[in-house]
Amino acid sequence: MSLATLQRSAEVSPVPAHAPRRWLFALAAAVLLGQMAIAMITTAVAQTPTVDEPVYIGTTVVYLEQHSLRYNPEHPPLGKLIMATGLTFADARLDPGFSGDQTELGRHVLYEAGNDPAALLLAARLPMIVLTLLFGVVVYLFATDVSSRTGGLVALALYAFSPDLIAHGSLATLDVAAAGFLLTSAWLLWRGRHDPALYVPLAGLALGAALATKMSALAAVPVLLFLVFRQARAKAAVVLVVVAVAVVWASYLAVDPLLRWESPPGLPSAPVGLLPFPEPYLDGLRVQLGMEHRVWGGYLFGTHYEGSHWYYLPAALLVKTPVGALLLWAAGAVALARRPAAAYVLAPAGVLLLFAMTGDRDLGVRYAIFVPMFLAVATAVVAHRRYTALAVAAVAVSSLWTFPYYLPYSNEIFGGPSKTHLHLHDSNVDWGQDLGRLAERLKRYPGERTWLVYKGAGVPEHYGIRAADPRGVAADQVRGLLVVSTTAIAKADDALRALVDTSTPIDVVGHSITIFRRP
Repeated sequence: MSLATLQRSAEVSPVPAHAPRRWLFALAAAVLLGQMAIAMITTAVAQTPTVDEPVYIGTTVVYLEQHSLRYNPEHPPLGKLIMATGLTFADARLDPGFSGDQTELGRHVLYEAGNDPAALLLAARLPMIVLTLLFGVVVYLFATDVSSRTGGLVALALYAFSPDLIAHGSLATLDVAAAGFLLTSAWLLWRGRHDPALYVPLAGLALGAALATKMSALAAVPVLLFLVFRQARAKAAVVLVVVAVAVVWASYLAVDPLLRWESPPGLPSAPVGLLPFPEPYLDGLRVQLGMEHRVWGGYLFGTHYEGSHWYYLPAALLVKTPVGALLLWAAGAVALARRPAAAYVLAPAGVLLLFAMTGDRDLGVRYAIFVPMFLAVATAVVAHRRYTALAVAAVAVSSLWTFPYYLPYSNEIFGGPSKTHLHLHDSNVDWGQDLGRLAERLKRYPGERTWLVYKGAGVPEHYGIRAADPRGVAADQVRGLLVVSTTAIAKADDALRALVDTSTPIDVVGHSITIFRRP
């Protein structure tokens, strides 16, 4: 080929000047999601069951084997059906005659039916990990739409390095899934300003997926409807609602096409009968509302209390968010407040947070897991500022430093993961995830009598832990190793507190379990 021919070819088919940069942005996004995937998969493999996972896994197995909706009605089926895409290949066994409650069901499926608990856990967790990564793509695209590709990368970096999103995105639970579907719906409505015929039905699908995963997503419906109405599109609002309701119905019919259902006894009365959802959904909502009337215990900054504090979730976010992310969230929210995108980013996050703050369960920042998603998008508008790169780097260092203990993460101002238990409890630090690590650590203390107070859903004996409960004997009989979950310490009664106070701490497992020596 002659030089002249090459020159003519170049004139006919010029390479866009922005193409190399586009590939660089795509590569950077892939690297960020790749490190997040590695962090989540590593965490998923290493951790034993958290408190909620056995219930969801057991319920999913019943969906697959018996097509029954009778377990876990307080949570709609879709999140568990997503877990089913992994559990389908796990060949889980279930005793057809089993008749216990949902907590007993989870224990039965994981530990008593001849299944491999680790294999079932990983099979249920992997689909949720994939979903969490897909929501990272949504964060990037949403932030790019609001700002620029550079802003998209900043938002994705905060998302991908978020210790809370890594921690809960690697579990077979529902919090990240519901929040991510709401984020997706808000993003699609943002795009629907210019092409409602395409994006409003898709937004309805995403909203329906959120409603079919967790009922707390209902709090977002008014603000999302407002976003459609403010564009003077009443028909679009109808489409959004109809599609969302259809997704909820489809999730129940996917489990049982006949929709067989018997209302559980003792349901609290609640004015939910006019909602256009299946009866199992309405009964589940009644169960949820009844749970809100229970008295739950909380723990904040070293104080255990009964009931709830309205400021619990903002305080927990302050502890468990990297300092660099807190700074960028604040700057991004202030800058975005003056832009039209604020209604699609800040308004849903604000309404959801206010709703969550009215709840009675001060049990973890996971109830506000939507905050790091939406506010990551908000930071896109300050991507060009000088301090942004430094703040993102600080977030990355803080996140990598806590590997692989993401669940008990707290930022450096509050002492890091080793000090989280001094400020928070339950799913913020100790959700039962370190039972397997404890079994390995106890091998360093062969032949010593072990006493265990464990907060979690795992079965210690399955992991080779032979221990007795010290709360059932006189204090002077408790000698050897006293092993206590940090949540049990936070909620300790006088007897357990006396045992802990008269023991010597000698080891810590995963920042969630302390090993003491008793004389």
